[in-house]
Amino acid sequence: MKIFVIAVALLFTSTYTYAQEGLKIGVQGGIPFNDFNDEVGVVLGANVGYMWALGEVVDLGIMAGYTYGFPEKFGTDNPLVDLPSVQFAPLALSARIWPSNSFSFGIDVGQALAINQGNNGGLYYRPQIGFLMSANTELNISYSAIVLEEKEWNTLTLGILFTIPSKRSY
Repeated sequence: MKIFVIAVALLFTSTYTYAQEGLKIGVQGGIPFNDFNDEVGVVLGANVGYMWALGEVVDLGIMAGYTYGFPEKFGTDNPLVDLPSVQFAPLALSARIWPSNSFSFGIDVGQALAINQGNNGGLYYRPQIGFLMSANTELNISYSAIVLEEKEWNTLTLGILFTIPSKRSY
């Protein structure tokens, strides 16, 4: 029984020693496809959030962001056609699973608020795969979708995420 108690205590201590907890700041860029392919040329975004480590394997958190779709200019021969930009502010819950020390996969799920006119926002989800490049820097590949009333926003992005670790006092 003593060995079991010691093992559980060591597991609990090591879980918080090596956790991926902290403030997350990220940027990403990519391309749209499907319904917005003819309206938007390139997509840029930024996110900020906080993740709490539930152990060495699972992180849960919150995220807020801004996504900007630059209007497509190629193929618009008519000078009277001025396509608008497409802008969203996603608010989401985040989950990450770390099967190894340098690889993660997860998803953000929430609501994307509309910023531009003629856009009502919708259900937001963003599955992603991350590769740890250093202790606090991650490269990620993601697919994002926003389910709108008549269309669906779909992008494929490449991003970089920086973590500012939380300072815990144990």
